[in-house]
Amino acid sequence: MKSHVLTKALFQWMTALALVVSGAVWAANGVDLNQSPEVSGTPEGSVRMPKQQERMALNYVNQPPMIPHSVDGYQVTTNINRCLQCHGVEHYRTTGAPRISPTHFMDADGKVLSNVAPRRYFCLQCHVPQTDAAPIVENTFSPSKGFGN
Repeated sequence: MKSHVLTKALFQWMTALALVVSGAVWAANGVDLNQSPEVSGTPEGSVRMPKQQERMALNYVNQPPMIPHSVDGYQVTTNINRCLQCHGVEHYRTTGAPRISPTHFMDADGKVLSNVAPRRYFCLQCHVPQTDAAPIVENTFSPSKGFGN
C-alpha cells in the first residue's frame, strides 16, 4: 500500500515538474500564450488556423485525430461540451461530422457507459486543432512506418 502512495506522489511531483519545465521552454522561445490562434496576418511567429480543412494523416497507432477546424470560442465545461453538438451519437448523422469513438463510452475498467466517460469528456485534452505552425522545439520525429505523409 505504501509503495502505491509513494508512486502516486512521485508521479504527481514529476507531472508538476514537467509543467514548470514546459512553461520555461515556452517562455524561452517567446511563445505568447495570450495570442489568439485565429491570426490571419503574416507576422513572424503567427499561426494560421483555417475554418475547415482536410483531415491530416495520423503519425502513429492510436493517435487521437486532430481537429480540422477552428475551435475558437468552443465551450467544453462540466455542463456543456460544444464538440458533442456535432460529433455526439445523436447528431453526427445530421451534421456530417465523424461520430465520437465507442471507446469514449468506456470507463477505466472497460465497462460500457450510456454517456461519454468522464475521463474522455474533455475533448481538447487529446484532440488538438490542426495548424501550419512550425514546431516550438526542433526535433527529428518521423511518422511510424505506414503513417503520415
